[in-house]
Amino acid sequence: MSSLLINGAQLVYEDVGVGERPLVLSHGLTGFRDDFRDQMAALTALGRTIIYDHRGHGDSGHTGDAASYSFAQLTDDLVALLDARAVARCDLLGHSMGGMVALRFALAHPHRVASLLLMDTAARVPDRMPRAAYAAAGSIALSDGMETLATLLRARAADEPGRPAAERRLEQEWGERFWERRHRRLTAMDPLAFNALVLELVDHAPITDRLGAIECPTTVIVGSEDAGFLAPSAELVAAIPGARLVTIPDAAHSPQIENPTAWFDAIQQHLAWVRGAGSASSSS
Repeated sequence: MSSLLINGAQLVYEDVGVGERPLVLSHGLTGFRDDFRDQMAALTALGRTIIYDHRGHGDSGHTGDAASYSFAQLTDDLVALLDARAVARCDLLGHSMGGMVALRFALAHPHRVASLLLMDTAARVPDRMPRAAYAAAGSIALSDGMETLATLLRARAADEPGRPAAERRLEQEWGERFWERRHRRLTAMDPLAFNALVLELVDHAPITDRLGAIECPTTVIVGSEDAGFLAPSAELVAAIPGARLVTIPDAAHSPQIENPTAWFDAIQQHLAWVRGAGSASSSS
């Protein structure tokens, strides 16, 4: 684990494996590097891999400034991180909110993106994301802290009718480890970051009409049970020229955890497509 001062925030990252053109992983809201921890050994066997915590998440710094948390700022952070690591071009995977950042990065800096992996994400506000509920969660984070919010969300999950079967299966398999992981993800966050970014998630202007400008090879990945992201994923595939869709069975919003074998197969196939079979770490 290393860190860099990026645009006024200390960002923690890992840069591991060998290769000139890395796979860069951008996690979602409330996520951090551990979202991909169990897959890192397999990913680094394919080539150089860079994973980092967004500002206000995981082990990265909290700024204490709500205005410093936005999709635009997270996009600028990614630019600066790649500059600092001397990465001219990368294969970029964005998960959920991280995918929204990846889209904006690819549109603003197309020469820096060799290919895109867009995972359980959208070019607009996703379905099944009621503004009132998310705004209320942000208010709780600000007034009572992330610990209280984590406790409330766990209590609510037990009776949530729309909770995906994949998530329930994972809870049964992992037991208390499932909730410990969620608790750590939430309580590591800056409440200011949570509130600001959750509001941006439900309020941001769509960029669907700009997707035709993305020219790099793109794979869209979505869990078969991730109801709020199924239609947005189909929209990405329809609008991005030549994009491919991979639906991961028996998975919801975190297919890398809920069905890791099928997820890794999708990553491996994408990299073979864009780098050439047997040349995972190619700089081309």
